[in-house]
Amino acid sequence: MKIALPSRNEMIDSHFGHCEYFTVFTIENSNIIDQELIPSPAGCGCKSNIASVLAASGVSLMLAGNMGDGAVNVLSQSGIDVIRGCSGNTKEVTLAWIAGNLIDSGDSCHEHECHHES
Repeated sequence: MKIALPSRNEMIDSHFGHCEYFTVFTIENSNIIDQELIPSPAGCGCKSNIASVLAASGVSLMLAGNMGDGAVNVLSQSGIDVIRGCSGNTKEVTLAWIAGNLIDSGDSCHEHECHHES
């Protein structure tokens, strides 16, 4: 299983759409066996193709801080489940998820700094 976390300086970035990169951990038998970094696309994350890029890399779960419903829906359509309300060091958050200590906060980001024209 692969888990992605929107990241900045090895910490979960509080805004999915503006992270520097995605940390992707490969989990096997409740252990982290690999880590890779996937660059974040320029611009707004929810309107980019990052969901399809992550899905093509085998990611099936996103552990994130704040995330709007649009981004959650885009990720979900690509087969990626989302747990929001996460914060802290990416490896520690992943280990907390492995231990069963994370639940989705259900909090959506309602303010959106990306503005798109039709």
